[in-house]
Parts: sequence; structure tokens; C-alpha cells
Amino acid sequence: MSISTPIPRRTFLRGLGTMVALPALNSMLPASARAASTAAAAPKRVAWVYVPNGANMADWTPATTGTGYELPAILQPLAAHKSDFSVLTGMANPMGDELGDGGGAHARASASFLTGVHPRKTAGADIKTGISCDQIAARQIGDQTRLPSLELSCDGGQRAGSCDSGYSCIYQFNLSWKSETQPMLPEVNPRAAFERLFGNGDPAASLEASARRALYHKSLLDYVLDDAHRLEKRLDAPDRRKLDEYLSSVRDLERRIARAEEFPVPAVPAGAAAPEMFETYEQHMQLMYEVMALAFQTDSTRIATFIVAHDGSNRPYPTIGIRDGHHDLSHHRNDEEKKKKLAQINRYHVTQFGRFLDRLKSIPEGDGTLLDNCVIQYGSALSNGNEHSPENLPILLAGGGGGRLATGRHLKVDARTPMTNLYRAMLDNVGVRTEKIGDSTGKLDTIFRA
Repeated sequence: MSISTPIPRRTFLRGLGTMVALPALNSMLPASARAASTAAAAPKRVAWVYVPNGANMADWTPATTGTGYELPAILQPLAAHKSDFSVLTGMANPMGDELGDGGGAHARASASFLTGVHPRKTAGADIKTGISCDQIAARQIGDQTRLPSLELSCDGGQRAGSCDSGYSCIYQFNLSWKSETQPMLPEVNPRAAFERLFGNGDPAASLEASARRALYHKSLLDYVLDDAHRLEKRLDAPDRRKLDEYLSSVRDLERRIARAEEFPVPAVPAGAAAPEMFETYEQHMQLMYEVMALAFQTDSTRIATFIVAHDGSNRPYPTIGIRDGHHDLSHHRNDEEKKKKLAQINRYHVTQFGRFLDRLKSIPEGDGTLLDNCVIQYGSALSNGNEHSPENLPILLAGGGGGRLATGRHLKVDARTPMTNLYRAMLDNVGVRTEKIGDSTGKLDTIFRA
């Protein structure tokens, strides 16, 4: 089928309180460019996935540098993706250190991780840190997508009062800051995140439409079928297949969310975060990862943050046989049994991240995959949780960066290189220009190919 006029990139399938964004289709390119469609023409995305309480660094850090390194125990679940990511050693978060403020390492870790700014120690309303790198990006390129940025979390947490040695709870449960005093509160409920992606932009109307769909046991796709059928007539066979696969994934996510909502809230173990209507924590994580994948696939946003669990989380992990709290285990005092359990939790989180990479790699885009056009940082603002150390952090960089990210290696950078130097390079790759982010001292261009 020949299409002389390209379909606009911002085409939506519309229905009752619903706007379903479309994945990148070959039919959206000018006729002269369709045959030569490449991954380089696809938009570039950037994301930060945060895990708490550091890592058992002996089981995280590769023994050698370069491309021939062996994956240590914690990273072995990523073996199938070894060519899709790099390990960075030596990165630091200096503004997460005490700097005369005493206790509160977990609150400082979260508040400074993407800002590179030491937060004001207060449990009151006079909170202050810096603008986070994701929101610097949102200011410059957020107007190119329906959502300037997407903030997700598996922990709701408190939004007022003291949570960590005199620091406001708002610091500990947020990574993203729109200004020095305004956090971007993450969405914890996958249903609400889903509605944000596919609602019509009116929160009240979206909630009403969602309630009506639930009442009549309908999918949001049932309300856009007429639009979808009209669009299919304009597509060639490969694009029709891609559209069908995409709509199937949207419906599958709906079903998984609906199934999760059917389960009663289980009893919350002491010190653990509320499970928020989910049968398992793993289910919650995977729903959020899927929301992020769909957000990138549809180009609804190009900027995302995801808090897998908040820093200081004392969540137990009974599904992998660990009933001790995560935070308690991170203060292992060099007890080998506790360090072994901590490494198991670290490996479990890495396993879930690996499933996310599987998902991104399964989505075709241009001559490659969606993963090829992402740069996703995975890591923590602490390394040795026993010492609350903000140096030599456990950091991975995954994706292709549109063909520029140098992957498949273990890169050791100069000790105490600020994370913000890395962020300047990550933002530069998506077209965001910065002279300085927080405590940056330069730009870590070595992560990208020239």
C-alpha cells in the first residue's frame, strides 16, 4: 500500500475520556524517507531507575575493566543484556554527605541524587534542594511530548513531617524537583499512571471515564475501536501489525492492573511500605515498568524517573526467602550472612530491571528497538549502606542512546566524579544543553562514542 501523505506524529485514537497515543509508525515518515527509516530518526529517551540502601559492593563490582569483564553475582541476571549496558565505577554523590548536618543520610541521598544539591535540613515547610536533572530536561524538551516528564514510584510515603533524623519526609520519597522548593510527587498507583497516559488530559473526565469502563467491564480500547479501524485503512501491512501488537500490549496492561486491584490489601509487616492493593511487590514493579515502556513507545514522554523503593526502605522480601528488613540488612556490620541476604535483594532488583530491558528490546523502532534509543541509569545514591557512603556508587547505564552510548564494558572513572557530570552528558545526548547541574565539575563524555 502506498501512502502519499504521512500520518501526523501526534495522531491519537480518541474515545470516551480517552486519547490513546500511537507508537512510531513507518507511515508517519515522509514518503521519501520511509524506505530508509533508521533508528537515528527516532526520538531519544532518558530515564533514571532508583534502588535504595546501596549494594553489597563486593558482589556488584566487576574484577576487571573494559569489555572482557565477568559479571559479578548481583549482575548475572543481566547476562543476556551484557552488550546493552555498561557498569560505571567511581561515581559519587558528594552532596549526599553530612556536610555538618549529622544524621539523615537516606533523606539526603534521595534529595541530592538528581539535583547535586545538599538539601536544607528541616522537617518543616521550608524545604530546599535544587532542580533535578530530569526537570532541567523537561524545561527544554518537555514541550515536544504530551507529558513533559513521568514520575513513578512503588512507595507512596509521607509528604509532611520528619522521616529521617530531622529531614522532611518529602526529601526521602522524591527524586524529581521542578524547583528548589517544589518536588514532582511520583505516581504510586499504576491505574492512575495508566490513566495519565491514556486519559484526555482532564483528570475529572478521565476518572469518570475509567469508572464507566469498569461499570460496563470495558477496556479503554473499546472506546477507540472506530478510530483504530479508520486508521488501519491508511496503513501498510507492517504498520497494521505494529499497531495491533501495541494495542494488545495496552489491553494486557489494563488486565494486569485490573487483576491486581482484585486482591485485598494484605497485612503490612512492621517497617514495610504499604502494598497499595497488589498481591506482590514484584507485580507492582512490573506494572510500573510497563507503564514506562508504553510511555516511551508512544512518545508520550521522553523523560522518566522510577523509585523502585525509597531510600531507607525496610521492606522484607519473603518471595525470595528474606524476611529481614532491607534497611536493617544494609547495616550489616560486616556480618557475612547479612551481606549475603543484602546481595540477594540487590540481585532481585536487578532481575526485575532485566525484565524491563527485555520489554524495551522487544519493541521494534526504526532499524532497531526502543532500547536502542534510550539511556537508562540504574543505581543508588549510596554504596556501602553500612557506612551510608555516597562514594563509589553502584551505577549501570543501559540502552543505545540512539547509537551513541558505549555499552558492553566496565568503565572506571576518577574517584569522586560527581554524578552530575554524568547527567550533563546524558542530557546532552537528548538535546538538552547545560553549563552546570548542581555540583557538576564537567561533563562525562567518555560514556558516549565520539
